[in-house]
Amino acid sequence: MATEVTLPDLGDGIESGDVLEVFVSVGDVISEGQDIVEMETDKATVPVPSSVSGKVSKIAVSEGDTVPIGGVLIEVEAESGAAAPAAEPAPETPKAETPKAEAPQAEPPKDETPEPPAQAAPTPAPTTPAPAAAAPAAQPAAPAPAATPATSAATPAESADSDGESGVIPAGPAVRRFAREVGVDLARVTGTGEGGRITRDDVLAAVRAASQSASQATAGQAAAAPPAATPAAPAAAADPAAALGSDRPGTPAMDDFGSIHVERMSKIRKTISKQMHVSWSTVPRVTNFDDADITELEHLRQTSKDDYAKQGLKLTTMPFLIKAVATALKHHPAINATIDQENEQLIYKDYVNIGIAVDTDRGLVVPVMKDADRMSVPGVTRTLAEMAGKVRSGQFAVNDLRGGSFTISNLGAIGGQYSTPIINVPEVAILLVGRSRKLPVVMPDDSIQPRLMMPLSLSYDHRLVDGGTAARFLNDVIGLLEAPSRLLLAF
Repeated sequence: MATEVTLPDLGDGIESGDVLEVFVSVGDVISEGQDIVEMETDKATVPVPSSVSGKVSKIAVSEGDTVPIGGVLIEVEAESGAAAPAAEPAPETPKAETPKAEAPQAEPPKDETPEPPAQAAPTPAPTTPAPAAAAPAAQPAAPAPAATPATSAATPAESADSDGESGVIPAGPAVRRFAREVGVDLARVTGTGEGGRITRDDVLAAVRAASQSASQATAGQAAAAPPAATPAAPAAAADPAAALGSDRPGTPAMDDFGSIHVERMSKIRKTISKQMHVSWSTVPRVTNFDDADITELEHLRQTSKDDYAKQGLKLTTMPFLIKAVATALKHHPAINATIDQENEQLIYKDYVNIGIAVDTDRGLVVPVMKDADRMSVPGVTRTLAEMAGKVRSGQFAVNDLRGGSFTISNLGAIGGQYSTPIINVPEVAILLVGRSRKLPVVMPDDSIQPRLMMPLSLSYDHRLVDGGTAARFLNDVIGLLEAPSRLLLAF
């Protein structure tokens, strides 16, 4: 009897998710805990594991579907009968396992009744099934190492068919998504990670290799056949979508004026759109601009970064900024607050949880650093590295994005100096930091010196935060940045 695998609870307030990718196919044998789909919720992408083991008999969803919590994802039939022969009688009943181990010779390798025609088709290319059959044959000969992963050892022949499919390729959901976006077939990529796992760098290397091969092929054709270059140009010009659309998201289409690409709005983008509309239409926002002289801070960072590097940490100016903001927020409760308009209340937060806006391939994500005011600069640096790793790999939980009381957006990592950031409601303020640059500054002794200046833009909700309150808060942040000793001793 088939067992339904449903979408589990993904967090408080989440009622549904969109299917980004389906990792399994009908006929695949899966184990409990194996990822079967990747789902996108309001703020996160999460892989969903199977709750049972067995053979996939039906896939109830496809990419792009919106599935409610409790909705059916796949149906799985128990494979207890198939698992026992592979685990126990492999050494003493080779005849029973011969159809699986020698799949290229005996045409029905899996289920003898339904699959003989499917196995007859691959006979023109025996090179692909041959290694697949050799691998299962080698496993029963050495049962000791295969004893630990019992489920995978139990079904080597079943998995051999899907060699090259997503269920077998050793790559995480984030890497699969990235490969799909850049058009790389993971089955052709050799992993350099632990245990042969495919990493993001492996995908990038495949992209570079393909680009170089294409460039060399184009150059070779142009050199070998110069007359052919002339007719090739009109062909390329005749289809601009082919030349320009290969790296564009969405599905090719046409409108009244030419070729276009149409992409369905993702759940994250829908959430961002909704939040930005609420912020823009309800919050009377004002922005203060200022600069912090971080010349001394940069000297301290340069002298300390090697010590952090020995611990596997990259020391940037961001941990110092987070520490300065967290310290200043404790002395300015109106900035670390929210407005409960429905109940006509002001809620002042006793905790300091700082959200860090991160630009990702799928949109803006704001993971929250809890109790940032209680952390030292090394602690902030370590936590920031962990948060960045989770966001870039897509392995963060929904709770990692909740509970913020103030947000910092780092535009300087990309470029630019000042901006008017949109407040992340229900918070009442957000600080944007631009790229630091050297400027001539008039010093107290009237001398002019080149100083490293950090541009800061503070947007605040004028319903609660007055201009004087915002200015005093920003002055405190600047004072802590300009005097690193105060920042390190702050409590």
